[in-house]
Order: sequence, then structure tokens, then C-alpha cells
Amino acid sequence: MQLITKTIYSAILASCLFGTQLLAQKKNFTITEATNGMGTTLAPKGIKQASWQPGTACLWQVIKQSGTDVWQVTDFNRSVATGTYTITTGDLPVKVSGVPAIKWLDTDKAYFISGNDVVTGTLLDNEKWVWTLAASLPEGASNITVDKSYNIAYTVDNNLFLQQATTRRKVAVTNESDKNIICGKAVHRDEFGIDRGIFFSPSGNYLAYYRMDQTMVKDYPVINWGTTPATVNIIKYPMAGGTSHEVTLCVYDIAKGTTTTMLTGNQNKDQYLTAVTWSPNEAFIYIALLNRNQNHLWLNKYNATTGQLSKTLFEETHAKYVHPAHPLIFIPGRNNDFVWHSERSGYNHLYLYTSDGKLIRQLTSGNWVVNDIAGINPDSRELIITTAKESPMEKHIYTVNIDKGTLKRIDKDPGMHNPMCSSNGKYILDVYSSSDIPKNTYVYATDGSIHRQILKAENTLADYNRPEIKNITLTANDGITPLYGKLILPVNFDKSKKYPTIVYLYNGPNVQLLHNSFPESGNLWYEYMAQRGYVVFTMDGRGSWNRGRKFEQATFRKLGDVEIEDQLTGVNYLKSLPYVDAKRMGVHGWSYGGFMTTSLMLKHPDVFKCAVAGGPVMDWKLYEIMYTERYMDTPDDNPKGYDNANLLDKVKNLKGKLLLIHSTDDDVVVWQHSLNFVKKCVDEGVQVDYFAYPGHAHNVRGKDRVHLMQKITDYFDSYLNP
Repeated sequence: MQLITKTIYSAILASCLFGTQLLAQKKNFTITEATNGMGTTLAPKGIKQASWQPGTACLWQVIKQSGTDVWQVTDFNRSVATGTYTITTGDLPVKVSGVPAIKWLDTDKAYFISGNDVVTGTLLDNEKWVWTLAASLPEGASNITVDKSYNIAYTVDNNLFLQQATTRRKVAVTNESDKNIICGKAVHRDEFGIDRGIFFSPSGNYLAYYRMDQTMVKDYPVINWGTTPATVNIIKYPMAGGTSHEVTLCVYDIAKGTTTTMLTGNQNKDQYLTAVTWSPNEAFIYIALLNRNQNHLWLNKYNATTGQLSKTLFEETHAKYVHPAHPLIFIPGRNNDFVWHSERSGYNHLYLYTSDGKLIRQLTSGNWVVNDIAGINPDSRELIITTAKESPMEKHIYTVNIDKGTLKRIDKDPGMHNPMCSSNGKYILDVYSSSDIPKNTYVYATDGSIHRQILKAENTLADYNRPEIKNITLTANDGITPLYGKLILPVNFDKSKKYPTIVYLYNGPNVQLLHNSFPESGNLWYEYMAQRGYVVFTMDGRGSWNRGRKFEQATFRKLGDVEIEDQLTGVNYLKSLPYVDAKRMGVHGWSYGGFMTTSLMLKHPDVFKCAVAGGPVMDWKLYEIMYTERYMDTPDDNPKGYDNANLLDKVKNLKGKLLLIHSTDDDVVVWQHSLNFVKKCVDEGVQVDYFAYPGHAHNVRGKDRVHLMQKITDYFDSYLNP
């Protein structure tokens, strides 16, 4: 009897254990999930189309209600805080799919853009919207900008147009017949924090805009292979050491219909104009002028109606380079005070100035970086900022008192925090993640009265085989500088085995690969490769972003030198691990990472067995002026640096297998880089593998990216893990 009982118990136990194993069984990523999953099917849930209604404590978002998308409005000044607005097709003068994404202009004014239609809305006292078709813009309209007076500026081809709010009359602000004189668009190839070319004045009486003359820049062909015969798109591409374009800032008086050019120094046209900012009273416009050497900046104040220089507020210089990336931020209620970002202390910090250039005080300080100003609370005299104060691997929200400089942290948890502030700076929507938190969304009041979680996303990766990930800190060969990396171990890791290893890198300026965010690996393709039996390693070396001026400028005039030293420090660490097979190591990177990948294969040919370099810079003389000359000076000034970084004369060093990938429509790292390299390989009798993606620009996007990542995976499988 006892034996029968034990037998039955054992059978039941075995059955339970087997059932538990089935329940616990995890699945691997598909290549599609590994490539695009975090932006599509595996994206953690977040609130949709969130926005703060200006002058209120009301947070708007889109939710599903009875299967229909509606606006939900939460007033954080009330204990019972939720109401909804339902919009039907009949409420709108144009057809839209779902609830339109609105942009607020004032407490009761908003607009949205649908195709070429601009629709404005007024929120009435009875909490009903009245929508009006404000403009049907011409075909090809872009850079559409709406000011709070409902003036609408836009570009068509290379010219700027304006529809006035009162008359709805469309006027041509510019009438340039030469297509290479461009108005109203971003200039200087989007460097120096430039992301637009249209600047309405605060009250909408004036319209400032960039005018870029690039007639003097050499033509460059970008071939469209999707037509028969193929067609040529001629662009202007200013290469390092060559002739650059000339930029001015113009101001259009909307009432008078006249244009004034700011006198930014026509005797010295070889310069960069950025940080364009209107004074609150519209009398002046501020422009940061940076010389072509990028080592001398002048912050100038111009009379907006005459164009005359009113005053140079201050200058900033540095032996290597000055890198402005932010406009001025004026303090509401004290319109004569503004905040300026500067790296003059060695780290990006904030400085309070009067409108005439008198330094009042430095607001932040320390061996850490201020990332951005997210908002202003004029009542409490506080800026809401994001910083890397705790760690370069994290981003946190602080308030800083404008009068005292005192800092107060707002968020509570480790990770990467991304705030969206109400217009009065009293409320913050904080969306954040960390290694073990897919996405949490909170609302805070900056005075501490509200700390409310409004959404906690489920872990969309819970059912997948996830690798063990280790945060690694190494020391650069200077014996001082810490280098942060991530080591992703193979799924079902066995420390007694030896595994093939892939190093993924970028290590260029203005980019940071590693954060304390979700997923912890930083990229599901890394985890996909770990499921296939690879160790994956990635590290941000000197030259990358968010570590201060010294860390970034370590590569000055010698790109591909210090960065390689740091990546080899990582390689040496990998070789010290008993489970890494040093004979089966590969390396992969794109753009600057493609340059680094190819550099490692040619300058240290015995380290990696194979590599994949995408969109690689091969010769910095072929790259754009603004970026290249900041870090390398001109080819005439720094011939040794350019020669050392040039990979075309080093192809004979190649020993391992190298796959080059380039998009045919690339207007950033032009296709000529890798084609020249292939030609040099043919000349030298060196074999190299090559693949092109027709119709794509610098990066391969959308469904075709799955094809790209499969090709890269197959290449490593062929030579590292057959």
C-alpha cells in the first residue's frame, strides 16, 4: 500500500514538473522581432499622443473607449480628474484616420496637419471643439510652421511662403529663381543643434528665416536606380577643406511685407549661424556666430528691424573647438534674463545672463553634463532640466532655482527619464525605463504635491529567452578614464565552453550606445545573436557623447586613433575571459561604426576573423565640412591626421573576411566612400565582400532592415559559427 502510494505520488510529481517545464518554456526572437520589434509588436505600452493644455493642469491623451479612439483629459488640479472628448468624422473639415495629433498654440487654441491641410481648433467654454480648415497648402509644401496667431509659414522647393491669419492671403516671402539658394529650411547640414529654418517672433509680427546660398558648393550626384534609365539627383555636398555654403538670417515684416537681412558680417561669409532666438519684445534677434575653424564663437544681438549689430554679448573660444547646440532660453516674467548652455567649464552647464550680456551667475556646476532644459516654472523661479549627474548611463529630472542655483531631483527611480512639462512648469509627465522596467509613466508636481503613476507597461519580452547581461567598467590606457560596456552572454550559457564573440561599436561624437534602459542589452539583435550562441560586447569609448569635453575631445585631429585604443582595451578584456574564443571574433558597426570596423580590420588585422561595416567613412576628405573640420581641422592644416585615418591606402593589410554594405542613395556618407575602397581592393588584388541597398539613404529602414540584419547575421554565422 505504501509502495503504491509512493508510485502514484512520483507519477503526479513528474507530471507536475513536466507541466511546469512546458509553462516555463521560452521562445527565441525571430529576425523580424529582433530588428523592428521594439518599435512595433514588442514595444512596451505607453500613453498615446500626450500633451499638456497650456496654462492648465490638464493632460490630454488618446485612449480606446468602446472600441473608438477618444481624447481623455485629466486635470491634476482636481481629485476626480477624468473627462473624455469624442471626435467623429463629421466634426472635422478633412478626413483623418483616428484622432488627430494636435499641437497647442494657447489655452484654447490648437491645430493639426493632415497631408497638406492645416486645421485649426478652438476649445469653447462648453468644452466643445470648433474646427476650421485654415489652409490647403500647395503640393510639395514642407516645413509647415504655425504660430499662435494662426499665421502659417511653409516652403515649396527652395522658397518660403506665408499665409496670413487675418486675410488668408498666401504671399511669397522669397522668390529665388536659382534652386541652390534655399530659404526657410535647416542649414549647415543640421549641425550645431539646427533642426529648422523658420522662426516666428513671439507675437507673430515677424518671420525670421535662414537663407542658404550654396551655388558655390560643388555638385554631387546621387543616382536613383529605381527608374529606367536611372536618373540623377544633383545635390550640393561641401566636403572637408572645400568651399562651403554661405548663410544669412533674414527677417520678414508681416504687416509691411518687407525683408531685412541681419548684418552678420558679410566680409566673413565662411561662418556658421546658430542658436537663433527672438527677444520676448520682438525688438531684437540673437544669433551665435561660429567661425569656420569652430574655435571662436560670438553671441550677437541684432536690431530686428534694421539688421544692425546692437552688441556682441560675449565670446567663447577654445584651442580645439566650441560646439554650440542650444538656443537662448528667456525667463518668463523677467524678459531681460536668459539662460545659455556652455561647455566652458569642461562640462555642459547653464549660465544666467542679462539681455545685454552681463553674467549674473552660473546655475549648475560639477563633473557631469546638463542634457537639456525641459521647462520653466516662473512662479517658483525654477528650470526643469535633465542631467547625467548620477551617471552617464542614466538621465534624471531636476529643478534648479534660478536665483540660488539649488538643485532638487524630481524623479525617484534609476533609469532614463524623459520629461514633458506643462507650459507653466508646475507639472511633469515622466516616461522612463531601466534595465528591469519596460516603461513607467508618472505625473509629478514640481512642488512635490503630486507623485502619481498613470501607467505601468507590461514586460513584452517576458516570454522570450533572455541572455544574462553584465555591466562592465574598464579603464582606458591613460590609467584614469573609466569606460562603460555591456557583455551579453549566450542563452543557456556554459562557462566551460568557448563561444564566438561579436563586438558592436560606434564610438563617434554625439552618440552614446549604452544606457540604463529597457531592454537592458540595448538592442534585441544582440539578444538574438546570444540565442544563437554568441557572446556580444559593446562599449562607449573616448570620443563619444555625455562624458564632458575632455572625454569627447580626446580624438581631436586623430579620428580612429584613441577610439581604437579603447575598443582594443575591450578586446583584451574579452580575451581574458575563458569562455571567449579569441580565434572566432567579429566586429560590426554602421556609419562612424563602419569607419571603426574597417579601421580595426586594416590597422589590427590579426584581431578579428570577420567584420561587417555599414555606410562606412573611408576617407574623411570626402565627408562634410561642418562635422569633419570640427574634429579634424582641414586637410591642409592636419595632413597627418587625415592620412592616418584614410583607409584607402591600407587595404593590403586586410586578412580577415570583410563585408561592406552601403545604401545607394546615401547623401550623408556618400556611396563613393565604399566604392573607392572596392576599387582600391581590385587594384591591390584584395578580396572583399560587398552588398548595396538601392533606394535607401544613410540607414536601411522599414521592412528592408530585416533583410539587412539577416544578411549580417548570416555573414557571422558563415565565418564564426558555421
